[in-house]
Amino acid sequence: MTQTLILLFHPDLGRSKANAALQAAARNVSGAQVVDMSARYPSGVIDMHADGEAEARALLEADRIVLQFPIQWYSTPPLLKAWQDAVLTRMYYIHAATEGDRLAGTPLMIAATAGNAPAAYGRDGANHFTMDELMAPLKATALRCGLPWHSPHLVFRADKLKSAELAAAQESYVCALKDFIATPTILDQRAA
Repeated sequence: MTQTLILLFHPDLGRSKANAALQAAARNVSGAQVVDMSARYPSGVIDMHADGEAEARALLEADRIVLQFPIQWYSTPPLLKAWQDAVLTRMYYIHAATEGDRLAGTPLMIAATAGNAPAAYGRDGANHFTMDELMAPLKATALRCGLPWHSPHLVFRADKLKSAELAAAQESYVCALKDFIATPTILDQRAA
C-alpha cells in the first residue's frame, strides 16, 4: 500500500479553521499519515542531526510527500523553513548518497491555504503576484531535490469559509490526495 506522508506546518492548529478541517479529512484517506509538525516541535527548533535523522527516515519510508501549511506573508510558516534548513540540508549536503539520493523521485504536493480570494493573486490583484510565483521557492527546492512537483492544492479565503464551503474544501482535498496517490510515479515505473 502507498504511504503518503502529510507534514502539517500550522503554527496554531487549535485556532485554525481551514487547516484543521483539511487535516481531519486527510486522516480518513487510506494510506495517508498526517503529522502535526508544530506539535512535534513546539519550540520551533529542529536539530539537524538528532531530529534530522528521524525526519529523513520518515521521508525515505514514504512513497509520496505532502507539505500542508497556511501561506503567511507570501511565504511558508517559520517551522517549515526550519524543517527545510535542518532536514533537507542534512539529506542533500551531509548525507547525500545515503539519504538525498534515495529520496529523489519521491513526488511532492503542496496543500496550502490563503486568506484572500483567488482574484487577489494576480498582476492586477491586491497581492500583485500569482500563486505560482509565490510557490517558486518550493518548486525550486523540489527540483533541486529531485522531487517531482505535483499540482498544488489551494484553498482560498481560508479564515472566511462558511460551514458548507469548509465541507466542500475538505471533499476537494480528499479528492486531490486520492488523485495524487493514484498518479503513477517514476519510482512506480521503475519497479514495474
